[in-house]
Amino acid sequence: MPNPAAPLPYLVFDFDSTFTQVEGLDELADIALQGHPDQAAVVAQIRALTDQGMAGEIGFQESLSKRLALLGANERHLAPLIARLKTKVSESIRRNGAFFRQFADRIYVVSSGFREFIEPVVAEFGITPDHVLANTFTFDAAGNITGCDPANVLSRDGGKIRQLVLLDLDGPVYVLGDGYTDYQIREAGLAHRFYAYTENVARPTVVARADEVLPTFDEFLYQLKLPMTLSYPKNRIKVLLLENPDARAKELFTQEGYQVEEVKGGLDEDELIARIEGVSILGIRSKTQVTQRVLDAANRLISIGAFCIGTNQIDLTAAMKKGVAVFNAPFSNTRSVVELALGEIIVLARRIPEKNPKMHAGEWDKSANGSFEIRGKTLGIVGYGNIGSQLSVVAEAVGMKVVYFDVAEKLQLGNAVKCRTLEELLPQADVVTLHIDGRSENQNFFGSTEFALMKPGALFLNNARGHVVDVPALAAALRSRHLGGAAVDVFPYEPKTNHESFENELRGLPNVLLTPHIGGSTAEAQRNIAEFVPERIMQYINTGNTQQSVNFPNIQLPTQQAHRLIHIHANVPGVLAKINNVLAAHHVNILGQYLKTNELIGYVITDINREYDHDVIQALREVEHTIKFRVLY
Repeated sequence: MPNPAAPLPYLVFDFDSTFTQVEGLDELADIALQGHPDQAAVVAQIRALTDQGMAGEIGFQESLSKRLALLGANERHLAPLIARLKTKVSESIRRNGAFFRQFADRIYVVSSGFREFIEPVVAEFGITPDHVLANTFTFDAAGNITGCDPANVLSRDGGKIRQLVLLDLDGPVYVLGDGYTDYQIREAGLAHRFYAYTENVARPTVVARADEVLPTFDEFLYQLKLPMTLSYPKNRIKVLLLENPDARAKELFTQEGYQVEEVKGGLDEDELIARIEGVSILGIRSKTQVTQRVLDAANRLISIGAFCIGTNQIDLTAAMKKGVAVFNAPFSNTRSVVELALGEIIVLARRIPEKNPKMHAGEWDKSANGSFEIRGKTLGIVGYGNIGSQLSVVAEAVGMKVVYFDVAEKLQLGNAVKCRTLEELLPQADVVTLHIDGRSENQNFFGSTEFALMKPGALFLNNARGHVVDVPALAAALRSRHLGGAAVDVFPYEPKTNHESFENELRGLPNVLLTPHIGGSTAEAQRNIAEFVPERIMQYINTGNTQQSVNFPNIQLPTQQAHRLIHIHANVPGVLAKINNVLAAHHVNILGQYLKTNELIGYVITDINREYDHDVIQALREVEHTIKFRVLY
């Protein structure tokens, strides 16, 4: 990014909770009071006084004197404090260290903290001692900190105002800070703008008075079109999470610096359209449908995360044509679904769904009628993917024989036997379990014809997708006693929230186990999913990697060498040549280029030297058949 044409305004930074993530005196107290019986209480008192002073609830001079009286620190504690503070520099300031070094002559640190620990920290960012204005400690003969130099204007109420008067800067002044004393500089007319810096702490009284709020320093640089490490501020990336994924998902997105909004239940099409504007990342589970209409309304959508295995609730082709990459969690809940299926087989074999409610009603029905061991019985697995194959291994471990059918060629595990057709599998299985995907062709995949082919008294399980089974046909097979029982975890229509009534004709049928789509609902599975999906999405956003996307050409990219150009286009002849013609016309040096296509889109990633004519960006956006274009650095 080029240097600004006009001189950079003078930037006045606060230090505590702005340049660094923490308050220096609070950290000094924590170090000095190590091993003290009242350490926690004293540190809490000091932090409370800090917050009161920063919020303007008490005078700064009162806050400072009371904190120093509680401190109990010595000169020897300063070295470990400085070492700690160097690791606590605000993340967005650290990653833009080059900016500070480039414009150090326009940057001042004006702080009510102390020069003894501020100078060594900011020196690593090119800020010289003469651009650090701060208090200084006083010490006794034993090196104990006794207070601060009372002659220093920053030790008094209104000290920052007086310091700016003394500085007498000859140009526009922008103040960045988290405290009320920072705002007072603007209030006194000594700064043209005050930015409330909220990356580490947001004080409502300060935010309310700010000209702008800065979630990160990236946002400041982006607004002023100044050189920055990132191509786009992460705080501008908005995430909408629906259907209550594990809290770890929000935690990871928040740690990355994204804005995160959560909606506990699912949304229908119109509700989602009303919320999707401005959203960059959409997270859903199985209830919310992402349709063409939703995608048409999504003006900033980059990626969709399905916090589950299935993706049939998303129009994958429409998303692809819009340049929206979709990621799911194909492995994360495999074990949970397998264990549920095994439990269902055992429970149905012992007719527990019939016995349990009778016991709760006071009826003692001790009988072996219709109950059997699963050892030696044949399990027929329809769909031998991640879940089906692992269930095969577990079922064999408890003594079952396993046969399976899959439309794709799969490696059989253990002693499992492949059946050439579904019709070959059904008559020999004592238990049939479905583990197929939810593609539209699988609508009513299993119906009256298939149930008729099953053994009389056999058990049926569906933990796949609700619409793959003809539910009325299943109900008829159960009522006629042709089937000995069924366990169903997924349904053609499922309530959007826990407050909506569940209506289904399988309710009340004998030896039928109904569960509310909980196959992957274990703490372990949900946490795995909530880590896997955000990590894939963040990798895509940060590097362009599409590995394990379900609708984009999959490509694992090498480490980024410089600026990376991401170009998504319709897969028609000649687009790559046009891209390279644009780069050549602007004399751009290519360090690496990668292309992968599928039947509908092409995905081109080009790494180029950092120095280039920035008109090339608009020219690449205008290449015919471009769907989406972005720059990463």
